[in-house]
Amino acid sequence: MSVRRVVVVGGGAMGSAAAWRLAARGDEVTLLERFWPGHDRGSSYGTSRIFRLAYADPFYADLTVRALPLWQQLEEATGRRILTLTGAVDHGPAAVIEALHEGLTRLGRPAERLVPEQVAERWPGLRADTSALYHPEAGRLHADESVAGFQQAARDLGADIRHGARVSELSVQGEGVRVRIEGQDDIRADAAIVAVGSWTASLLANGPDGPVRSLPALRVTQEQPAHFPAVDPLSWPSFIHHPGAALPAVGPTVDGVYGLGSIDGVKAGFHGIGPVVDPERRDRTPDPETLRALAAYAERWLPGVQHTAPEPLTCLYTTTKQHDFIADRQGPVTVLGGCSGHAFKFAPLLGELAAALTHGQPGPDRFTLDRP
Repeated sequence: MSVRRVVVVGGGAMGSAAAWRLAARGDEVTLLERFWPGHDRGSSYGTSRIFRLAYADPFYADLTVRALPLWQQLEEATGRRILTLTGAVDHGPAAVIEALHEGLTRLGRPAERLVPEQVAERWPGLRADTSALYHPEAGRLHADESVAGFQQAARDLGADIRHGARVSELSVQGEGVRVRIEGQDDIRADAAIVAVGSWTASLLANGPDGPVRSLPALRVTQEQPAHFPAVDPLSWPSFIHHPGAALPAVGPTVDGVYGLGSIDGVKAGFHGIGPVVDPERRDRTPDPETLRALAAYAERWLPGVQHTAPEPLTCLYTTTKQHDFIADRQGPVTVLGGCSGHAFKFAPLLGELAAALTHGQPGPDRFTLDRP
């Protein structure tokens, strides 16, 4: 396997994971991150993200199984506590829950059907709707520790990790790339991976002569979950409330509600309902209507939290229309994007896919740049 000089643009979860997996192959890796370590400007910060294997779609279910050992490998390599398996509860319409159960059974993973009364008995702070499923190989990832862990593991393998390095232009030069950095010397390399989240379109929007020929439409929104005070929030399972039974499939609950315990309290949020924003100029002021709707949801479905004392936070989602990710290469440039909403759990695997693409191996058809 040939050693390549690769520049990774973007030091969030995806870019940092890619830097780790490239360095593990023996490549000469430079990771360029515009902001400071532990920053809160993108989509990878905070203390909690859901990890779960329960997908009705076999494609994503298979990917979760492949991601799990990579998270465990990262913990072993860095000595960091990143993944905590508390289990997860999915609840909602019986048909949805049955499809998730079938998916886990197909993979040979443990899963247990429950009725709402059993959920309330086992987790008094949580109420379930109609039908429920518990799967123990799920829980929470610490987002900040994940990013720091990826970068630590990459650095330990020889990668050059640079913060405060804002890339102003990426161009293809022959069979390689040139990366321009504000206030610093240009970098020339054999290949580049672009993993800049909500800034993907602006960095790659250089017309027909730009670094990639086509890019799926990306929607950037500002989402607003909240942390609710609770007794022993770290003991909570992660949970997803699917719409269609008692949860209205209209309004803020159109795509369901997610939640999990964290050191900051029990986090809960509506999935993908926020307004479209410009990541450079977004207003982080919490939306009071969304906060009231979350509090009302918590009052009914989360009796174990203080629903009158939510602490709102904002984050960025960057998604494609189908909510499939982008992991594809054109020439010497690999794009890793559209990774919001449900991608964090796949970060080390997406980093491995990006590294493989850089070395000429094919990626999944669903993640291509030239999708319909």
